[in-house]
This record gives sequence, structure tokens and C-alpha cells, in this order.
Amino acid sequence: MPTVRSIFLSDIHLGTRACQADRLLEFLRSYSADNVFLIGDIVDFWAMRRNIVWTPGQNTVVQKILRRARRGERVVFIPGNHDEALRDYLGITFGDIAVMGEHTHTLADGRRFLLVHGDEFDQVTRHHKWIALFGDVMYDVLVRLNALVSFVRRRLGMHCYWSLAGYAKRRVKKALQFIFDFENTALHAARQRGLDGIICGHIHSAVIREADGLAYVNCGDWVDSCTAIVEHWDGTLELITWGGNAGDSVPEEIPVPAVEFPIATNAKVSQEELV
Repeated sequence: MPTVRSIFLSDIHLGTRACQADRLLEFLRSYSADNVFLIGDIVDFWAMRRNIVWTPGQNTVVQKILRRARRGERVVFIPGNHDEALRDYLGITFGDIAVMGEHTHTLADGRRFLLVHGDEFDQVTRHHKWIALFGDVMYDVLVRLNALVSFVRRRLGMHCYWSLAGYAKRRVKKALQFIFDFENTALHAARQRGLDGIICGHIHSAVIREADGLAYVNCGDWVDSCTAIVEHWDGTLELITWGGNAGDSVPEEIPVPAVEFPIATNAKVSQEELV
């Protein structure tokens, strides 16, 4: 089982039909770490107001994270907009998990990164919440349609996971412009604080890239892409894209960063259980 210095996860969306809890469990059983950072939208209270979908796999995810905290791994939870109710408890520790509004993390090589969910960089979420809520409902519709698409793909012998919502987002020009604007705003926040980069979530678009000497890192999600960021013992950041089959790590087309922010997507996976 690979042991890394830190694991960064965001946008798990527990409590929803879209949550890929079983794939997240495979990942958590394959990587141990000194630090686990949960960077927002871990639990989706927005969707749970309409309908709660809480599977045994999702329950096991919560139990596993709590167990890792009890065993000495440092676990920090930074709430996002979908679990914003937990922002009322910043500075409090629940079950050995520290709840923070943001955090500055120093990598093993000395670089300092701002950890924040990222909804504060989204003008729609900040100033037009009703549009964000409507979009959340429409996203849920796409997730339901995706169940039908997945059934057809399985009948055709295509077993890897594929997301209709993720495909639509990648193909819409305005969505791509939104992602570009979001990334630049996030980098500006890191620059203002005199930091070396930022690690965030929110927009479900995983990437590691460098711009003007700063690193922009997005964890992605466990709904469409099933991605995480890990920090190795030398401070290298790696984007892991978890495959559709247990034990697979599948590369994804993403921008290639500078040498000091390498991406490796062929990590060997162990099936050893942590539970």
C-alpha cells in the first residue's frame, strides 16, 4: 500500500445518488497518509433537502475517515457551499477532525499552499444563489439520465464509468470560460497572500497547472471524474484519476504542468483493506 504525506479530496457529495462512494473506498484502501484534507462539499446538504440517498458505501466512507483520524492521521475538514451549514462550527474538532474555513499547508519542499473550497471565487454562487440552486437541480436530472446511459453502455460491454454531466460540462464553451475565470481568480487569491499556490475544489475540474510562477491545483470530485491530489514525501503533487474498475488508475487528458508540479497517473494500486 503506497504511503503519501498528504491526501486532498473535495466534492464527494455524500447523501446523493451521484456520489461514487465505492470508488472512493477503493482509493482510501489503497493510500495511507499523514494528512487528509477534505476540501468542501463532502456532504451535500443542498441535495439532501430534496431527497436523501445514503448508501452503505457512503456510510463506510464516513466510518473510514473517522477511523483514520482516530489512528493518528491528521484530518482537516474545510466546508464548501453544499455543506456550508458546518461553517458555523469553524475552529471546533469533531471526532478528531478539525473544521476550518481555510488552511495554509506547507509542502515537504517548503512551498506554501492555500487550501480553500473555492465557492468564494464563483460569482454565481456568491451573488445569485438561486441560479446555483437551479443548476443543482438540473445536475441531478443529468445524474438520473446518466443511470440510463450507464445501463446501455454496460449492455454494449463498456464497463468503465462515464459521466453524462461531466461530458456536457467539458463540451460547453461557456463552462470552459467559467473554469478559466475561476482558476485565474483562485491564483490571484494565492498571489495576494504571498503563497506559492492554491489547492481547491468546487468546479469538479481536476488539474495541476502552473501560471506565472504559481501553482493552481484542483482536486476534482467523486461524482464525475473520481479524482484526488496526493503529496509525496518530496513535496511533489500528483493527480490521481481513479478508474472505473477496482484497482485501476486511469490517466485523463489534463494540461501538463511545469517540472516542479509533475503528474503521474500510473500509480500501482494495492487492494489491502484498511478497515
